[in-house]
Amino acid sequence: MENTLSLFDDLENEWQKEWKDMPEFVTNNKKPYQQIIISFKNFDDVKEFAKRLGLNVTPKTDALWFPMKHKESGLHYVNDNWRKDEK
Repeated sequence: MENTLSLFDDLENEWQKEWKDMPEFVTNNKKPYQQIIISFKNFDDVKEFAKRLGLNVTPKTDALWFPMKHKESGLHYVNDNWRKDEK
């Protein structure tokens, strides 16, 4: 396949020109350390479990992080006036 021609030879390294002086992008492992399946006989038991752990659980809840982990949108806008408590 060495003789294969690319239709986009002129664009092959185009991103490198645009990425000049940009910060390195690092993705942290977001997988949980451990997962445990817990079964309940009824929703009253679920509510009691949630109350004891201080968690918010509804009939639609299908997963939890402990301690509570807030959803991350993946997109963040930060300006000079941004403060952590305004998140």
